[in-house]
Amino acid sequence: MELVKEGEDDTNHEGRDDEVASVGRTSSKGDVSSPSSSDSESDEEAAEEVQIGALRQQLEENPLNYEAHVQAYRHGDLWKDVAGNPRGRCPLARFGQVAGSENFEEIEKLYERGVHEYLFVPLWCDYLEFVQEHDPLVLECAPGGLSKMRTLFERALTACGLHFSEGSNIWEAYREFEQAVFLTIDGSDNEVEEKVKQAQRIRALFHRQLSVPLVNLRSTLTDYKLWEAEQGNLNDVNSEFDGVPSNIVSVYQKSLEMGNARASYEAQLSNHDATEVDRLQHFVSNNGHGH
Repeated sequence: MELVKEGEDDTNHEGRDDEVASVGRTSSKGDVSSPSSSDSESDEEAAEEVQIGALRQQLEENPLNYEAHVQAYRHGDLWKDVAGNPRGRCPLARFGQVAGSENFEEIEKLYERGVHEYLFVPLWCDYLEFVQEHDPLVLECAPGGLSKMRTLFERALTACGLHFSEGSNIWEAYREFEQAVFLTIDGSDNEVEEKVKQAQRIRALFHRQLSVPLVNLRSTLTDYKLWEAEQGNLNDVNSEFDGVPSNIVSVYQKSLEMGNARASYEAQLSNHDATEVDRLQHFVSNNGHGH
């Protein structure tokens, strides 16, 4: 409304003909729009500064304020400014570092809320790490703690275990947990059976992971063979499949083939030199093969 009004004022000057009045209206609108746009941008910047200050204060007063973290995250660069986290990170990533074990149950609830709202592998990794480091029952390797941790790892695998580029992080964390438990079993006469059972848990995890098309699957196979050698099951390091059960070799080869196709597919989609048409054709082609 103001732009039109100012333009109309220019036409009221005496001595101007219609043509000049028309030019005056155009000129007036052009002159006014620039400062108006500038004022609007200034208002937005001022409002953002106020919001930054408010969010920063909320997080300083209560570092466990979930909503404040989410609001900061949704503003992209504002998240980096307020929370000190790179853009693209989930609001609760590394949230467990905010406080220690005295806030364990509260932080655990926040992580639970986070993994329900975000499908984000690093968040799951942080959650798993936090529970391992702060849950008293897990630290003591108590039966209840071990059961809880395994249930949490299985949930993480269900949510993210098939993620092509990052899913292996969940699998490796799971194996490392079980291997740490293995080391706590001394192998005395009354624990021999338990140690054998624990070794089988680790072996089963290797076998499960080798059946999933993920990046670095060859490295997983190498790690598996080395682990078996540590258990006294010697194998020829120069032979790729020596000591590996035939059924595992079969599913591994299929997974490797699928993984290689997936890697090629994702590389094409992420190729910055490819046109949108090229990427669409590549997608349709691969989707067609899927049928």
